[in-house]
Amino acid sequence: MDLRKLKTLIDLVAESDIAELEVTEGESKVRIVKSSAIPQNQMVMLPQQGVQQFAAPAPAAAPAPAAAAAPAVAAEPTGHVVKSPMVGTFYRSSAPGAPAFVDVGANIKEGDTLCIIEAMKLLNEIDADVSGVVTKILVENGQPVEFGQPLFVIG
Repeated sequence: MDLRKLKTLIDLVAESDIAELEVTEGESKVRIVKSSAIPQNQMVMLPQQGVQQFAAPAPAAAPAPAAAAAPAVAAEPTGHVVKSPMVGTFYRSSAPGAPAFVDVGANIKEGDTLCIIEAMKLLNEIDADVSGVVTKILVENGQPVEFGQPLFVIG
């Protein structure tokens, strides 16, 4: 199995709700397991000769200078932060040209739709988990988002 196929399989597992994937191709067997405690994927190949183990690299965070970290703490938004539950593309409305689900200053109730995140051609509505007023929208329409990335601040 070539490395491009392995990379595609790792990305598939990382971006989905799949916890484990096992693929057999000829004499090779690949098993990718998503760890719930640490965001790393583990891949084990079992060729005829023995066992090889590969771990997908965890995304490395760039070290920030201490002087730059202090202002970032002060800029932390106050209120409840709604974070992205998945990797995908952020959309503020249900269709191009349609009105946005919410705008800054909108009063929302728990369960109201805030946005849509498209992941693997599936549109996932993201609902508010608290009631309040939308004080900030932290992502631009059509922008890619990561798992855990802040999307909205609700006051």
